[in-house]
Amino acid sequence: MVALIAIITLALVFDFINGFHDAANSIATIVSTRVMSPRAAVLWAAFFNFVAFLVFETHVAGNIAKGVTPGVVTLSLVASGLVGAIVWNLITWYYGLPSSSSHALLGGIAGAAITKAGFGSLDAPFFAKTALFIVVSPVVGLILGFLLMHLVMAIFRNSAPRKVDRGFRFMQLVSASLYSLGHGGNDAQKTMGIIVAALIATGHLAAAEKGKSPHVPLWVVLLCHAAMGLGTMSGGWRIVKTMGMKITKLAPVGGFCAETSGAATLFMATALGIPVSTTHTITGSIVGVGSTRKLSAVRWGVAGRIVWAWVLTVPMAAGISALTYLLLRAFGVPG
Repeated sequence: MVALIAIITLALVFDFINGFHDAANSIATIVSTRVMSPRAAVLWAAFFNFVAFLVFETHVAGNIAKGVTPGVVTLSLVASGLVGAIVWNLITWYYGLPSSSSHALLGGIAGAAITKAGFGSLDAPFFAKTALFIVVSPVVGLILGFLLMHLVMAIFRNSAPRKVDRGFRFMQLVSASLYSLGHGGNDAQKTMGIIVAALIATGHLAAAEKGKSPHVPLWVVLLCHAAMGLGTMSGGWRIVKTMGMKITKLAPVGGFCAETSGAATLFMATALGIPVSTTHTITGSIVGVGSTRKLSAVRWGVAGRIVWAWVLTVPMAAGISALTYLLLRAFGVPG
């Protein structure tokens, strides 16, 4: 029981770090356009991160919980996966790189599972679909951002710039809340899935029937959303600067289009039960909005460094996790 409580605590630590690491995704555009102060923005985002449990079902959490063969999952495997994700998140946060907490977690769990039982221990269709959306989510965000920005420009082409700016400063409050809702709905569920897997591994929760997702207890849902909300409130200012100011220059109308496009992508993925990267999604949307002016409006050098962080996230988190699992076994921790 002590070991299970320790694992749940470690999972909530990851969720908290996910909150401040990915806070930039929710607030970067609204801060960079000066619609809200940083402090007000994180409180706004934290609130909508938390209340997301009232809107979304737990499809993502259920899919993550069954991502590894139940008989393979142990507390040491879950702990190793969490350590891999946490360490990689802290490294990328330190360097101000907006990497994916989602894929760090999945890479961490996969790395430990493969080390223990080989590739056959993974739910191949689930991981293949998740890998596909590493590419799909930023592309969808980019296309939606590009199209929405063009639509808005066409609708308001004869309006006074100052009037448009004032109107979209208000509209950005709506789009930021929708994006934060989508962020909380998709990202908090990943930690729920890990806790559910640990509960099943220790016999505290019944495994789901074949083809079905396991039940996610309400206390797990509330704890995960609370941890993410608190993490978001602590802010992630290094990454906010990269996301909101270094990729491209945004005005309120651009911030609205980027956030709305990102939110639409997240809502769709969460409804389908697919864990996507909120970082990939909003970055794609920001690039799509910036490229409507001209391609040179996007700082491609910064975007390139972000893409490298994306590419390295899964293998690095998996490697750290595998090493952690081997160390635990070497010190006699049951595997």
